[in-house]
Order: sequence, then structure tokens, then C-alpha cells
Amino acid sequence: MGTAVTLRAAGVGVGDEVIVPAFGSVEVAAAVALAGGQPVFADVDPSTYCLDAAAVEAVVTARTAAVVVVHRFGRPAEVHRLRELGCRHGLLVVEQGEPGAPHDEIAQRRERAAFLDGRLRGVRTPHGGAGHTYQQYVVRVPGNGRPDRDAFARALRTRGVECRVPVKTPSHRLPRFRQCVALPETERAADETLALPVDASLTNRDMQRIASACNALGGLLQAAS
Repeated sequence: MGTAVTLRAAGVGVGDEVIVPAFGSVEVAAAVALAGGQPVFADVDPSTYCLDAAAVEAVVTARTAAVVVVHRFGRPAEVHRLRELGCRHGLLVVEQGEPGAPHDEIAQRRERAAFLDGRLRGVRTPHGGAGHTYQQYVVRVPGNGRPDRDAFARALRTRGVECRVPVKTPSHRLPRFRQCVALPETERAADETLALPVDASLTNRDMQRIASACNALGGLLQAAS
């Protein structure tokens, strides 16, 4: 069932506020608007990239009707804390997952993620945590935020390493949903994160090449800082 349908079925409509993350797909905010509600953006936890419970609680008002929790990059959100918050404030808590993958593929992604965890230097590797399926292996590039991250990504691509910026523009900065809110962890994540490949099809040689390319560039960034 889609998020908009779930919200409508729960009675969310015009005048109701629904707390959502700005870091991620704009489809979440769009679903709230489609249901007739008003999306309200809360900051994310820098370790999980999912909604931070304290940040959610800070934006709860008398008009808040629901919270949409999105599991990000294969890393589960701390749903128990958000459900406790929902119980305290009488809010509907809706979970939105990401497309699943076969068990053997998840196991291979975890193997490749563990390989990079043990070899990457000069970038911050992701926090694993229980249940992480590594739908995306997202690192943080140190340095001067977006300029260094973008330069790092371009240099990796010239070395044959496919990489992508997972969230180019947070939803609260898009024209349709622009809001003047302070979301420092969201902004930092949008400026620093980069998704490296951990696909099941990658060979050991591919993984060595990815690690070597990242380490060479990470060393340059560290020397420049």
C-alpha cells in the first residue's frame, strides 16, 4: 500500500502535519501532499541517515498527525524509538521501506561492504548495525563539503569506479516544498555522502580497484586539509 493511501486511510487530510525526512526521495513529501497533509521536515541521525527521534519530537505540534519513517540505504531506522514517540503524542507512525533483494544477493553485498570497511582510508565508512543490507554503500568524503565530494567523485569515475551522489538536493530545498528550517545533519549528509558500488556482480579485482582508487584520493584530501 502506498504512503498516500495509508495516510488517507488513517484519516490524515487537509490541515494535518506529517513529519518526514528531507534527506532522500521527494516522493515521501509528495505522498503527504497527495493525501492532503502538510509535510514537515525533521533532521536525520548522521549514522543511519534516517529520522532522528529527538529531531522529530522537536517539531511536533498540535497539528501533527503522523510520522513517516524511511529506512535508508538498507540501514533500518530506529523504529522503536519513533513508535514510542508516536505513542506519547498520539501519532500514526508509517514505515516506508526500500525495495528488497534476494537473501544471497544481500549476503554478497555484505561481504563486499566488509571488504571496503577493512580497507578504505581517507573516507568515513558507513555505520553497519544490525540488519544493514547495503542497498547502497554510502561513505562520507572529508574536506570542504560538496566541492571536495564532487571532485572526489569525478576523479573516481576517471579511474573507472562507478559512484553516485545518493541525495543531490534535500526535499526542503526543492521549489515545491521549500521551507526555511534548520537541518544541519541533512545538509551535511547531502554535501558529503557518496555511494560506492557493492553489487553482487563485482569481482575481487573490482573491489581491490575501488579500494585503491579511493585510498589514493583520500590521501590527497587528507594532505590538503
